[in-house]
Amino acid sequence: MHPEQLVRDHTVYACVMGSRAFGLDTAGSDTDRRGVFVAPTPLYWRFEKPPTHVDGPLEEQFSWELERFCELALRANPNILECLHSPLVETITPVGEELLSLRGAFLSRHAHTTFTRYAAGQRAKLDQDVRNHGAPRWKHAMHLLRLLLSCRDLLHSGLLSIDAAPYRDRLLAVKRGELSWAEVESWMAHLVEETDAAAPGTPLPAEPDRAAVEDFLVRTRRASA
Repeated sequence: MHPEQLVRDHTVYACVMGSRAFGLDTAGSDTDRRGVFVAPTPLYWRFEKPPTHVDGPLEEQFSWELERFCELALRANPNILECLHSPLVETITPVGEELLSLRGAFLSRHAHTTFTRYAAGQRAKLDQDVRNHGAPRWKHAMHLLRLLLSCRDLLHSGLLSIDAAPYRDRLLAVKRGELSWAEVESWMAHLVEETDAAAPGTPLPAEPDRAAVEDFLVRTRRASA
């Protein structure tokens, strides 16, 4: 089966991500689509296994096979977890609805490590831009700030929200380069401090509910067979 056919015929959940999902879209914003497909179980009985992810067929579209998606979510991958919280759902089946019902099962204190590690990697790229070009890529700086805000609030509340609308004006000012790099650095440092301070008392469990997720995956595979 062609990879793109898996996306067309077997998608159980698809959403819009990026600026449009975060409430930071402007007239020129792209439409980033992300999805989850379930490869039919008989395909795993062959030597050549189905792909774990597929790029396309639309522009700015990327999909994961369900098992890979769940593995990454259990590891608290920021991009994966945020896909489960998009307000812009384009496709959903009963399997997709059950996947969304398990959003809380994927959350754990590991998010502090994965979110901050991802943020540190993005910050290093911004610092490299400043050294090489005298200024960061402001759009990337905006999205890093948004991620830090999301992580801080997740650790405080135990709930993940990707809605950046309360900070929209200031974040878009960053994107337009209207704040100095020193001001942006200061905001980032403050958010990192708040995030680290929230971690010890977070209501998040120490580990995700792997058993619940695995039960869901096994039942989905069995039904497909």
